[in-house]
Amino acid sequence: MKTMEVHLTPDVERKLIDLAGQSGRGTDELLQDALAAYFEELAQTRDMLNSRYDELKSGRVKPIPGDEVEAYFREKSDAARRSPPRS
Repeated sequence: MKTMEVHLTPDVERKLIDLAGQSGRGTDELLQDALAAYFEELAQTRDMLNSRYDELKSGRVKPIPGDEVEAYFREKSDAARRSPPRS
């Protein structure tokens, strides 16, 4: 296996070492698993975005104008502020 040098900030390195100690796994193994999961999630996101783009391009779905989206979320935010806090 070819090795690769990875530079981490002291904060991230400390978190990695702490997690390795807690889990009983090596830091290399944790990094490989984290990167593999990240790449898998990235591929799934890319597939979803490509699918949504194809749906828009084909006309199967219609885009929502930005001002409508903004108005929807503004109303939702206003309604949340008007409602009593949950306990």
